[in-house]
Amino acid sequence: MKKILLNCLMLTMLLSTVALQAQDRTVSGKVTGSDDGLPLPQVSVFMKGNPTSGIPTDIDGNYRLSVPSSGGILVFRYLGYITQEEEIGTRTTIDVILKPDVKSLGEVVVTGYGTSTKEKVSIASVTINADKIEARPNASFVQTLSGQVAGLNITTTSGQPGGNSTVNLRGVSSINGDTEPLFIIDGAPVDQDNFRSLNPNEIASVSVLKDAGATAIYGNRGANGVVVITTKGGGYQSPLTISYTGINSFSQLQENDYNLLSSPQQLRLEREVGSGRGVGMTDAEIDATPTFDWADYFFRTARTQNHNLTISRGGENSSVFVSLGYYDQEGILKGSGLERYNLRTNLSGKSDDNKFNYGVNLSVNYSESGEPNSVGTGGINQNFILGAYQSVPYITAADYVDGASLLSPLSFVNTPLFLIDKLRNNTRTDDEVKMITSLNLSYEIVPGLVAKTILSADYQRETALNSQSPLSFNSLLFAETGNNTPGSTSLNSTEQFAYNQVTSLTYRKEWGKHSINVGAYTEYFKAHLQSFGFTANGINIATYAPGDGSSFVGDNSANDFFTDNANANIQESGLFSYFGQGDYDYDRRFGGTLTLRRDASYRFAASNKWATFYSVAGRWNLHNEAFMAGSPFDILKVRGSYGTAGNQNINGSGYFSSPDATRDLFATGGGYGGQNALFLSQIGNSTLKWETSRQVNFGVDMELFNGRLRAVIDAYRKTTEDLYQSTPISAINATTSLSANVGELRNSGVDLTLGYDVFRRESSNGLNLALNFVGNYNKQEITDLPGGETEIVGVGRVGGPLNEIYNYRYAGVNPATGNLLFYTAEGDLTESPNVDTDRVWLNKNFYPDVQGSFGFDVDYKGFFATVQFNYAVGVDRFDGDLSGFQNPNNIGQFRNSEDILRAWDADGNRVTDIPALNFSNQQFSGTRYLRSADYVRMRFVSIGYSLPSTLIKKAGLRTAKVFVNGENLLTFTEWRGYDAEGFGGSRLYPTPRTYSVGIELGL
Repeated sequence: MKKILLNCLMLTMLLSTVALQAQDRTVSGKVTGSDDGLPLPQVSVFMKGNPTSGIPTDIDGNYRLSVPSSGGILVFRYLGYITQEEEIGTRTTIDVILKPDVKSLGEVVVTGYGTSTKEKVSIASVTINADKIEARPNASFVQTLSGQVAGLNITTTSGQPGGNSTVNLRGVSSINGDTEPLFIIDGAPVDQDNFRSLNPNEIASVSVLKDAGATAIYGNRGANGVVVITTKGGGYQSPLTISYTGINSFSQLQENDYNLLSSPQQLRLEREVGSGRGVGMTDAEIDATPTFDWADYFFRTARTQNHNLTISRGGENSSVFVSLGYYDQEGILKGSGLERYNLRTNLSGKSDDNKFNYGVNLSVNYSESGEPNSVGTGGINQNFILGAYQSVPYITAADYVDGASLLSPLSFVNTPLFLIDKLRNNTRTDDEVKMITSLNLSYEIVPGLVAKTILSADYQRETALNSQSPLSFNSLLFAETGNNTPGSTSLNSTEQFAYNQVTSLTYRKEWGKHSINVGAYTEYFKAHLQSFGFTANGINIATYAPGDGSSFVGDNSANDFFTDNANANIQESGLFSYFGQGDYDYDRRFGGTLTLRRDASYRFAASNKWATFYSVAGRWNLHNEAFMAGSPFDILKVRGSYGTAGNQNINGSGYFSSPDATRDLFATGGGYGGQNALFLSQIGNSTLKWETSRQVNFGVDMELFNGRLRAVIDAYRKTTEDLYQSTPISAINATTSLSANVGELRNSGVDLTLGYDVFRRESSNGLNLALNFVGNYNKQEITDLPGGETEIVGVGRVGGPLNEIYNYRYAGVNPATGNLLFYTAEGDLTESPNVDTDRVWLNKNFYPDVQGSFGFDVDYKGFFATVQFNYAVGVDRFDGDLSGFQNPNNIGQFRNSEDILRAWDADGNRVTDIPALNFSNQQFSGTRYLRSADYVRMRFVSIGYSLPSTLIKKAGLRTAKVFVNGENLLTFTEWRGYDAEGFGGSRLYPTPRTYSVGIELGL
């Protein structure tokens, strides 16, 4: 009986399926935009006359829809584009190219805690979409943003995988306080200096909020701008889609122009000077000495593999997006690298009546990184970069035996061997767990009135290990007499949790030609930190394993060789705010926005705990005026804003810096006779308060010739008041200065973004060619200093830029004596400048006056290419590496440049830029090594091909793309070092040149 029922059920299902197939069939295709040829997600595709029957396109612009067998008309609707209709007929594949509707101005713009449309927004903001971020080889998405936003200056001074970049928006707005924007991911404020554990391929868009109209709503954290990051999600009523991206990259050290000496050249120089191995060698012995390139030894061609798998699906009232990522990057410096695992799950849903909406975003990340320490220092036994750059070429890696053999004789010439020993016997790693989660809930109480809350958290735990074998050179060198088991292990763990909650009530209403959008908000922020660690001295080699305690020797009552150290710290921080914002629009022609925010911070005394910030912004859409009819302008909008924002992170060191600067503090320490004692360690300042930024902005948005030419121009002036600085006080308490809010700094400039479509594709096989330009001019000016001073060395002078260089000026080499020449303050020549009276302000610093990018995007019949050049002008910094290569005191110990062969010679070579090898005023340098670091760099190149759908359908694929990328391929600069980008210093880890090959597949 069961068998008969089962057969009947199967027959019924089969007949039902046949009947359904007879009634319906499936139409699929891809929707792209004619402006850039890129896929358009979330395009509404439905049968004409039945809008509820449709589905949105997925993140790759693809759709699959069941339609009646009789055919009909498909409608494709997308905000900001002209709605298009397509007759189905007998077609099963319908690809559509939508044209922008420049008059609709419907593009969604992030305005802070909400969104608006491009037409109704009054703020200065820029949004970078996923296609400009994903499939790049950078471990940190911040590096990918470089050059893409006018006014956003991103400087990466280290090639360490996942290394931190310095981000400044519209100049540097503080002297001692935080200078970087606030970063927010899906509503969660996050650590601005740590993105190494996050997966850039999960990002849907990055919005950069620039002016006070946009940042005042962030109050005490908005002074330096705000970067809002939105991650990817699924779409309602969307089919199951699976996408995979795989990228393999190869990175190399960039070139330098130092022209370093070969072994024969170096040895002859040493023989001439009478210092080093070359002394006493014959020409034949010198010529037979090979040249060993230590840069090739300590640096390598490094490989990176990057794999990302995404899955999304949506029902009528819910959607899900899941992303899995694996990233493994070797650093070009041996001992450095980053391995990362990522999991993201984004859920969204709504009620049947659309009144209740919810979203859950969860990102779980784990990374392991090798991070060599002491980079940038002069430690000959610590800094691998020093060994790579300056080691003499006649010492080779084959000369290394072990650490003990390097103890006697101790010689600087063995620097690379010291570092080989460290590379083999020292372990330095950082492991990190990072989780970011947010929950947003909203309910429409009555039409237009919405209650919403966003709960978010950022958790990270970092464990740093530094372990040194007892057989290493460094352990043996510093071991006390009788210590036969030196070595040490340090393990430090830092756990940080930050919670943020924003609760709001907003109301939208439209009537006639009027519309309003008002909101009331509260925000609560609390962060906790706990750290602990130890250093264990004394390691038994028989049981040694880095990070494992089985090899710890422990205390010994007979001596104090192995005294261990422990550390622990607990800190908290908190903020509370309430604020409101209102926006009004009249007839899509005029509008304005008002913002008011009240903030409280844990950092300040009760009298200054609260502060108020505000902004006012307005717009005029000239293109909607009758008198603009017939003009070439499709869009012409003028806007302006003025307001204030704060910087409560006055010490610039994160959530937990300066938590008690307002309090008198005492500490325990050694007193008279070595006895424990209490003493005053800090004089509190109860008058401390926020730094306040006042900014005025005027902007113009325009599009001409049917959107072919696009421009955004903003002029701004941003003044930071109440700067956190040291001010002198009486030394009666053995303290000569006290931190206070004194001084003022101004940044003024212009942002410019241009785009021009040289060719626009009119069909799926047409040609698209778009040119783009991004630029920012910024002028810094100190307008006030503490105590009525007009200049402070190391800070600057009133009327000059921040960190202006103050030094005596180099004039060349004296042809009569071979010594260095300098200018006095009055402009006279001297060989002995007075450090006190001859230094002058040079109107130079290491921040660019002008920076940005230019390039183009092109695609034709599936082939595509993107080229981006970055540039920076007005950057000056000292070349410490060149100083070492030209230093005659290094002969016999380190490698020199061929420049030194041009040294002044009394017998003939008197006119030269290199002084005599024994010049007598070596104590002076001045601006001798101050160099321009202006550059133009081919920052990014991508070339690829999207396979036609007719070909890949046979393999069951929706999309298939192959591409090759290049980063930092060419640099045009006067800077002679490995990397023109950076703030200065020497022996630093340069950013690499990278080549990538990748593939994208979609099911």
